[in-house]
Amino acid sequence: MFIAHHLKQKNIAEYLLYMWQVEDLIRAYGCDIDSIDTNIVKPYPADEESKKQLHQWYADLIDMMHREGVLTQGHLQINRNVLVWLTDLHVQLLSRSDFPFYNAAYYKALPFIVELRNKSGHTDEPELETCFEALYGVMLLNLQKKAVNADTQQAVQTISNFLSMLANYYDKEKKGELKFDE
Repeated sequence: MFIAHHLKQKNIAEYLLYMWQVEDLIRAYGCDIDSIDTNIVKPYPADEESKKQLHQWYADLIDMMHREGVLTQGHLQINRNVLVWLTDLHVQLLSRSDFPFYNAAYYKALPFIVELRNKSGHTDEPELETCFEALYGVMLLNLQKKAVNADTQQAVQTISNFLSMLANYYDKEKKGELKFDE
């Protein structure tokens, strides 16, 4: 909860990846709040009030996962909304000629996005979702200490640079620093 709040304020892309990890963590504990309390909340180095807040956050997420039918796969609506917001901004940025560096980063990443979509069979999947899934997949491989080949590393680095730029524009938009002149 505390990390999620911080990331949401500082880097929306990292926040989304973190929240996907939290969804998987909840699934790994069988969507059972008692297991999460035992293994995550109680050992968490914080005061009792913070632990109560953390417990409630996990309980609320579990409740949402139940209600939204994403106990075994998929993402919570709050996380899908982030993708929608980012996609809206992405479309705005691409449609304008006054963001040439963003357009260049996107078109540099596009061949990798197309290749990943074709390999996964999810050719109708939104491009940004493909990007985040690639980063998340590599993150999981790294956590498992599995090798990532050089081509995948290059693709992920290019996609990461593109998403980083999008996250920066998102932050500027939220602060009112990004103006789209009509």
